[in-house]
Amino acid sequence: MNSLKTATMRFANLASATAGALGKRDFTRSLWHMTKKPAVGGDHVTVLNVHKPSINCTCGCNVHTKGERELVEFLTEEIIAERKVQKGKTVPSTLEGFNVKLIGADVELTKETDKEKVVISFNVNHTVDSEQEPEINPNADKPELGEMRSKPQFEVDIIKGNTTLSFTCSYLEGEAQEGEYNDVFSIDEMSIFEGEWNDKVYAVAGDVLDGYLYDLLMNILEEKGISNEFAEKLSDLATAHEHTSYIGLLEKLSKFTAGK
Repeated sequence: MNSLKTATMRFANLASATAGALGKRDFTRSLWHMTKKPAVGGDHVTVLNVHKPSINCTCGCNVHTKGERELVEFLTEEIIAERKVQKGKTVPSTLEGFNVKLIGADVELTKETDKEKVVISFNVNHTVDSEQEPEINPNADKPELGEMRSKPQFEVDIIKGNTTLSFTCSYLEGEAQEGEYNDVFSIDEMSIFEGEWNDKVYAVAGDVLDGYLYDLLMNILEEKGISNEFAEKLSDLATAHEHTSYIGLLEKLSKFTAGK
């Protein structure tokens, strides 16, 4: 996923959610240009105007620079806007019989019976993109944008005793065409191993598997609870956790900049 596109879509999405916020963001992105001095004597040399500590800091500490104050002010508005977009969405503690565990950007879902243990794991970093390419009307005050969704690659481990049947799965892009299977995700890779996984374990790519074998493996995943409907709910969970993590990052950046 292109990180520049992600950042652009995130800012555009927030602009549509908070009136007047776009001007502030445009101003912030222009800070680099505002710190430049005009060329002197016709020479093409640009000197950066380094911010000195301000004596007008509102907290009275006399050490925050102009750039730091502006960043904290922007982050305050940004966090408010993100919380409005969040609309109270939270990560559930369970999902379709799986227990949910969060460790930073990592997410692990576990379901265990007497015969086997099924573990689904993924990381939400760099997983957010627009649901669809937006058609922006330049004359519109609030352009219609696609929903931001997290669709991470995820691992499915089916563990029986000391043996693990492991799948790497990814969400499919676009909509299925007429006559095609309407799968939400696909098998990228499959392996089976004893004990802990290591680099010596043989793995086969999903796109080179026999077609009938591939379908049977997809049926096995569905029997274990990993169906199309479950994959959609898994994306909802990932989206909520990624957004919560992003807001948390903004809050930490604000406190760091403010020296708290």
